[in-house]
Amino acid sequence: MTSDTPAIRRAAISDASTLTAVAVEAKRHWGYPEAWITRWMPVLTITPAFIAAHEIFVAESSGGELAGFYALVVENGRWALDHLWVKPAHMGHGLGRQLFEHAAHRLAKVAPGATIFIEADPHAESFYVRMGAMRIGHITRDWDGVTRVLPALEFSPATSELPDFLTS
Repeated sequence: MTSDTPAIRRAAISDASTLTAVAVEAKRHWGYPEAWITRWMPVLTITPAFIAAHEIFVAESSGGELAGFYALVVENGRWALDHLWVKPAHMGHGLGRQLFEHAAHRLAKVAPGATIFIEADPHAESFYVRMGAMRIGHITRDWDGVTRVLPALEFSPATSELPDFLTS
């Protein structure tokens, strides 16, 4: 691991407020109205109980800053990527890819053969497609009178090419 490579570790209960701040900062990056951010706060808030109950991993920069995280959860009998957030200052440097690949590897360990369902923000769909996810449909949500169509994607770690360091 070089000094430029973030350390990825399991989230600690004490990370909850920092993870919430990362999620909110990353969501704001896309220019959504503040009223929507407020409405999304229950979904963006990461609680200690959520951390204790799910597969959540964080990426720390070489300086110890929590730069991003992901959460794998089981919803309706299937695995879902419930969160994958990167602080805007760290976007575009491969951190999202590293977190996604870590999530794929983690799922392959805890649930061999399982796929990951992703309800993506429209701004993130192209990222997930580049990672190997396939669009399987969409989800319609109404936000303050605006109908949003969110991509529904699926990723199969078993059929996707993962880097050698993730498969060994």
